[in-house]
Amino acid sequence: MATKGIAHAVPWWVKWIAVPVALLVVFGGVLLSVAGFVIGLVFKALLLVAIIAGLVFVVRKFTSSSRDRR
Repeated sequence: MATKGIAHAVPWWVKWIAVPVALLVVFGGVLLSVAGFVIGLVFKALLLVAIIAGLVFVVRKFTSSSRDRR
């Protein structure tokens, strides 16, 4: 009940601007760390997929060329 009274007592700009900005300032480092970790993980996964695809391409190219010689 008291929380509802506090939320209704503050102006709109405090609820929609000041509080989110304060949360970003306090937890911004954590958010950036998590985002950086996720982006790094996705990049490594894409790099792994590209390397595997390149290896498959090279192996298929060499195996098909050796079949043509026979």
